[in-house]
Parts: sequence; structure tokens; C-alpha cells
Amino acid sequence: MPANILYYVKEEANPDLTAYCEELLQVRPIYELPEDIGDTLVLQADREGLALVKNGREYRCDFTKNLPRTVPNNLNGELLIKATRFRNSTGALSAVDATAGLGEDSFLLAAAGFQVMLFEKDPVIALLLHDALQRGRENLNLSPILSRMELRIEDSVNAMKNLDISPDIVLLDPMFPQRQKSSLIKKKFQLLHLLENPCNNEEELLSAAMACNPKRIVIKRPSKGAYLADKKPSYSIKGDSIRYDCIVCRS
Repeated sequence: MPANILYYVKEEANPDLTAYCEELLQVRPIYELPEDIGDTLVLQADREGLALVKNGREYRCDFTKNLPRTVPNNLNGELLIKATRFRNSTGALSAVDATAGLGEDSFLLAAAGFQVMLFEKDPVIALLLHDALQRGRENLNLSPILSRMELRIEDSVNAMKNLDISPDIVLLDPMFPQRQKSSLIKKKFQLLHLLENPCNNEEELLSAAMACNPKRIVIKRPSKGAYLADKKPSYSIKGDSIRYDCIVCRS
């Protein structure tokens, strides 16, 4: 738990959730916010689950917002789905999301039928994701998708070297540097940048992805950004602001 974050629990918060937060963060909660909180980042547990709060702005991970993207016509048009599509594939497909963040890309993969293993090492981000998964599994529209998503709170670089499967896809989405003007960055990414830094060892991340012997590594990059670790992909799927670099590892 970073020292610059407060863990604040409201009276109506779910006790099972708050106990899990304490165990993972190894920190005691506070039950009343100080008056001089300023722009301190707060992890807040309340009736609705977990939220990040800063300067009165609140972000809560919620997969219901992405349900319209899972409608077949919309889903098939997603760049990520185009980048992870296999011709003549049969049976269940597996994916490792090595940089899960708040799980939006994993959610799309799961909606497309992948069994997805998500890795997130930052405990605060992982808790937001865990909370969204728990709440979402009570939603009849979300539960079939979320049942194919398994969260692991650990460093994927070490984990991928010791996986007991060879996944079809490894997805890498190293956090982009903050090059854009802050007013143009989505609120959630502004908050996430306060918790997790952009990838500082691209070679190690890519090497670990290759070590688990996937069929394809798919790397999310800014449309005009450099290749990850200067590794030229086999091909790319490009959009206006994002592109997916695809490295074919085996047929």
C-alpha cells in the first residue's frame, strides 16, 4: 500500500470485502477522513464496493458500462478482437492478460470466448478489479463473461516463466507515458498513473511473454508509439489512436 493513499471504510461497507482489503494491503483502515485531506488519494469502501477518490472525483470499476461493446456486431469490430482472432479455431481458447489494469481488455476477450487469466501486481488496482468481478458475477448479463476471467494478484513477469499452460494469446498493455495533456486523459487513467508507473523494463516483459510459449503475443501501443522493446511485430492492427502489434510465435 503506497504511503500516499488512505484506506477509508464507511460504516455500510461489506465486512468481507474490507477484511480482504486489510489482508492484501497490510494496513488498518480509517473510519473518518481528516479535514485537511487536500488532494490525497483515497481507496474508499462503501455500500457499492470500492472506489478511488481524489479531489471529489470518484472512479469505480464497473463492467456493466462495457456491455454494449459485447453485442456481436460491436465486439467483432473491436481492434483487440481482430488482433486475437484465429482462423478455423475449434475448442476453447486461452489468454493471459499480463498487465490487466482494470480488466477492460480481458472482459472483451472473455466475451469473445477466451478463458482469460489476468495478472495485476498493484494491490490497489487489483482490489478495484476484484471488487468489480465480485459485483459483476451477481449480474445475469455479466456473469457468463466474468466466469471466464480469473484474477491473479502477482507479478506476471515471474508468473509467465512458470505457467503450466501454453496460452493461445498473451496480451501486453504496458501503461503509456503521460504525453497527452491531462485534460485529454480519461479520469481513470489519470488516477491509475498515480498508482502504477509506465513499464520500465520492456525487454523483460516481452521475454517473459515469449517464455510461456503462446501462439501469439498481442501488444497494445499508441498508434504512433515505438515498438515494445524495439521488437518488430509480424503484423499490426491499427486504429486512430491505438494499434495492436502482433507477434506470431507458433502456428
